[in-house]
Amino acid sequence: MAIESISLFNIAQINPASSTPKASVSEAQHNFGDFLKSAIESVNQDQKASDVLTDKLVRGEDVELHDIMIASQKASITLNTTLEIRNKVVEAYQEIMRMPV
Repeated sequence: MAIESISLFNIAQINPASSTPKASVSEAQHNFGDFLKSAIESVNQDQKASDVLTDKLVRGEDVELHDIMIASQKASITLNTTLEIRNKVVEAYQEIMRMPV
């Protein structure tokens, strides 16, 4: 199993200099929703891959222990990163809501 880089998102997707014309509010919401959906699907795929390898180990199939550990750590890191990003977004929202108008 090759070690792959962990990426929750593509920087080119969020770089405003790389976007061509300005999107409308509904298009921006749709694009942001798609971005979040793909990031969560990526985390889910990592979790499933870790589960599959762990199940193979439990059943006694021929699988390398280091592959299981790598998949497990990758799933753990992506999940923890996703949770921290969510926490920062909620914190920013709460800070905005506390601002006087």
